[in-house]
Amino acid sequence: MRASVSLGTGKGFTVRDVSIATPIGREVAVEVRASGLCHSDMHLVSADFGVPMPAVFGHEVAGIVKAVGPEVTTMVPGDHVVACLIQFCGVCVVCTSGRSYACPNKQATLRRANQPPRLSMDGEALNQAYGIGGFAESVLVHENQLAVVNRLIPFAQASLLGCGTVTGAGAAINSAAVRVGDTVVVIGTGGVGLNTISGARLAGALQIIAIDIDDTKLEVAKRFGATETINSRETDAVQVVRALTGGGATHVFEVIGLEQTQAQALDMVGTGGGAYFVGLAKPGASVQMGSSLEMLRAHSSVTGVHMGSTNLKKDIPMYAELYLQGRLNLDDLVSQEITLGEIDEAYAQLERGGIIRSVITSF
Repeated sequence: MRASVSLGTGKGFTVRDVSIATPIGREVAVEVRASGLCHSDMHLVSADFGVPMPAVFGHEVAGIVKAVGPEVTTMVPGDHVVACLIQFCGVCVVCTSGRSYACPNKQATLRRANQPPRLSMDGEALNQAYGIGGFAESVLVHENQLAVVNRLIPFAQASLLGCGTVTGAGAAINSAAVRVGDTVVVIGTGGVGLNTISGARLAGALQIIAIDIDDTKLEVAKRFGATETINSRETDAVQVVRALTGGGATHVFEVIGLEQTQAQALDMVGTGGGAYFVGLAKPGASVQMGSSLEMLRAHSSVTGVHMGSTNLKKDIPMYAELYLQGRLNLDDLVSQEITLGEIDEAYAQLERGGIIRSVITSF
């Protein structure tokens, strides 16, 4: 099959012929119909994060089940599925307590070292990033990383559910448990930030303030439910937020991963509120949270959010239904549909701005 392979750090993406194995155990073979270009894949290819190379990246996948291993029980050929980079065993204490997104046994979804690799090229094993490797015509994935969705949802929109939507909307709905009448601030209006705005609207937030340095992106944020917008390049965002909210917001989501904006998020939180760090920060980044006494008096909280505290088997099908009901905006997330060979250029466009998500739909 054809796949886009990352041959090494800084070497981008190259289309190659790749061999894919037959499903065993609880593995599922999926014909990929759409694969989204998440910013995190570009980060992992551009800098040395210790990811083994060569590798096939891509984790925002939607497609059709082609074949299943003999132990698969939750899906059958013909099902429409969405992949998710959450890897969980389903049987440990963490999983059985309802926190499968934090499972420490990710290796349970992978083949063992003494088994042949799922992917290979020229007779050598290829790393399958996140256990998915979605920049390819087909994927071979453990059933725990797949959710069956309504067949009516378009593949391009469905592909975004497994990462950007579960992370962003889940941060508001699951991690922060936003309630009707709450005030919400979202710093960063890329794909995850826009989904956070969607989640806050679904949860009933009364006031949703979007912050960015790009007026075009702020206009887009209004289509997802932002009630006010702030261009932080032109004004002191902290002062404006505190004025708009009467002293600080109930929930502040930082979706960029920068020390400066994380510090601003802390200053925007009102008494009894919470700051949520959703954006992926660089290794070694830190932020000063103030004195323990100040935090005690404000009884505020700081929470690191991983994958929107998501139960992928429940949440992904739910978001698909909300889209089909017209209550979750996915259409405006799909900026363009591209071919497998256009990944490098699409990521370059993302860096230049004006692109929310490119989705591969031609392989």
